[in-house]
Amino acid sequence: MKFLDHLEEWFITFLMGGATLIVFVAVLHRYAAGFAIPGVQDWLLTINMTWAQELTIIMFVWMAKFGAAYGVRTGIHVGVDVLINRLSDANRGKFIIFGLAAGAVFTGIVAYLGSHFVWENGAHYGLYKLFGLPIDDLIEGPTTPDLEWPTWMVYSAIPLGTSLMCFRFLQVLVGFIRTGELPHHDHGHVDGLDEEAAAKDINPYAMKDNLHPADKQDNAGGQK
Repeated sequence: MKFLDHLEEWFITFLMGGATLIVFVAVLHRYAAGFAIPGVQDWLLTINMTWAQELTIIMFVWMAKFGAAYGVRTGIHVGVDVLINRLSDANRGKFIIFGLAAGAVFTGIVAYLGSHFVWENGAHYGLYKLFGLPIDDLIEGPTTPDLEWPTWMVYSAIPLGTSLMCFRFLQVLVGFIRTGELPHHDHGHVDGLDEEAAAKDINPYAMKDNLHPADKQDNAGGQK
């Protein structure tokens, strides 16, 4: 599972960073092309960046679908659990199991319907053509306006991302049944930074800086 976890994180990071970089380059190109710089303006106008907006939208859609699965695994989704936490441990566990199972069923249904839609929207044609199978009665499917990619490739984010989300619901469900614990995300923690406990023998009044309060006796002595 560690490999799948890292692959999920790398993929989301790539989509987020790539989309941000593309938007930055597209905006920079748009404004730079507006300056009448001899030679440079003509060269910039020859660069076609109309595809940038469409590609970033696609990347953000994929990032959102796989990010939702990541959220289930790490417990960062917002949940209203005021009433659940007031129940007894036995009843609370039953409601949590029901909620996780309902999430798995719902995402499983969406993944199935999304797979059927993608298959009928051109994936059937694309795979048959790739493997040299007869495609006489199959529909090629539409393409995107700017990139002219088959739309079934874009819509594949629904079955793939939702299937992973369904798997994460089942993974959390099994983990809760075994241990009684749910994934919990500490919003104050920054990944990659080790948390070090502050030393207990440090006297903040003895620090000679402007960030800590000074000892009243020192202040009194200083005033003298």
